[in-house]
Amino acid sequence: MDKYMKIAKDLSEDNLKTNVGGPFGACIVKNGTIIGKGSNHVLSNNDPTAHAEIIAIRNACQNINSYDLSDCELYTSCYPCPMCLSAIIWANIKKVYYGNTKEDASNIGFRDDYIYDYIKKLTDNIEDNKILSLKCIDREETIKTFNKFLEKNDKTIY
Repeated sequence: MDKYMKIAKDLSEDNLKTNVGGPFGACIVKNGTIIGKGSNHVLSNNDPTAHAEIIAIRNACQNINSYDLSDCELYTSCYPCPMCLSAIIWANIKKVYYGNTKEDASNIGFRDDYIYDYIKKLTDNIEDNKILSLKCIDREETIKTFNKFLEKNDKTIY
């Protein structure tokens, strides 16, 4: 077994003993060194965003003092959910190795299918208000802050 995937698996196994969250673990590697680890802590943190990949990204960013995880690889015990996929992309991680499939996660009760379906509807310009209602309001006011940001000389785009 790959040594980094074993760490992700071991982190997910630990969650079976602690019940802090679902059976998910992840680690982030840069140049052969583990810079971040995480396991699912949704239950213990009362935080629906505390997925293993998110915790590992937060840990890695703190450890290297950067929001940019370019040149890093993520090893996760399961195919990342849509939220985690987005966070991985925002962190500039270009390579992810996963163990279990999203179908495997569905088989044990973790269903992300409705989120994927919702995203597909959005890309087809079809809103599904049963899942989420999105409505743009007061843009004429909120855009003013964006315009001020655009004019700044010392801004950082990430």
